[in-house]
Order: sequence, then structure tokens, then C-alpha cells
Amino acid sequence: MPLRILSPLTFPVARPGKTCSHALVRVFPNPLDRTRGRLRLGSLDYACVLGSGGPVQRKREGDAGTPIARMTLIAGRYRNDRLVRPRTRLPLTFLKETDGWCDDPGDGRYNQPVRLPVASGHEQMMRSDGLYDVVLVLDWNILPRVRGRGSAIFFHLTRADRRPTEGCIAVDRAVMPRLLARIGSGTVFEVQGVTPRRGKRWR
Repeated sequence: MPLRILSPLTFPVARPGKTCSHALVRVFPNPLDRTRGRLRLGSLDYACVLGSGGPVQRKREGDAGTPIARMTLIAGRYRNDRLVRPRTRLPLTFLKETDGWCDDPGDGRYNQPVRLPVASGHEQMMRSDGLYDVVLVLDWNILPRVRGRGSAIFFHLTRADRRPTEGCIAVDRAVMPRLLARIGSGTVFEVQGVTPRRGKRWR
């Protein structure tokens, strides 16, 4: 079945505003384990976790791959019942129990926030495992939205065991505030498919 462009978004995204001078975040896969990588923002360099499918050129719903692409930060959410509002130039709103994200390609709300409960496939944004205590939305498959091209590509927190994600980019809880302080609307995440020969540490 061919992919089909869906109707425009029904939710607002942050307009580009003030950003730091280091507005490009580069993500490189580990050559020995492509579900792990390094994330570089200016002089900062941290370990990160990628999807269990590794970086992929042709992203499809359910493949657990992290798209090889340039993706812009467009929105952010956090758990105000667990955290003080993080210091960042990126506009943040707090998560609510009714917040979900549609990941059902057969639904017209595919790859958009939805108000729970809904019958179609979705993610619950207020998670008990803490992965989305801070969750930033990347603009993968947003404008335009194409059915089946992948949904819910976020930048969020890792699990304690650093297991791979379902396609998102994740960092440790201690790292996230350092990055938030230096990013804003319009910051771009550039996921690479190849690893530089020199200058990277893997752990």
C-alpha cells in the first residue's frame, strides 16, 4: 500500500525563537553497537541511546529505527509533578494524564498529540517509568505527515539499563539539563548514518 500524505497538523508548534550559538546537535552511531551513540552540541559530548533498529535511511512505522535525518525541535513537555521546570529557551508545557500521541497509521490523527482516551493505537505520554519526565518533539514526519513513515520520534530520557529505544534519541537524566540549557526552538538534531574515524569515545 503506497504511503499517503495526511491532512496538516491540528496542533501548534513552537515558532523559532532565541537559540544558543550551538544550535546543531550531531548524533553519531557507535560502530560496534548501532543502538548506542554519541551526541555532540558545541563542546559538549555525551553518550546517547538510539532505536533498537539503529539509524535507518527509510524509516517505517514499527521498525524501531532512528531516522537518519536533520530534525528540528518543535515542542517540549515535562512532568511538573516530578520536576521543577527545566532551564531552557525551548517553550515547555507540562504533561497531563490525558496526553497521548497517536501512532496508528490508519487514524487521521497519526503522528499527532491526542486527548485520551482514544480507541486507536497511541502512546501514553505520562509514563510511570520516567522516560518522558522530559520529552522533546522532533519534526520527523510532521510537515507533511505521511502515513506509515514513522511517528513519535522524540528526544527523551534513558532507562536505567540504557536499553535501546523504539526509534527515539535518549540521554541520561543527569545529561538532559545540561543540554536543555543550551538549546531552543529551531535547534536541529542531525542523525548521522556513519561514524567519524577519529575523535569519538564509546561507552
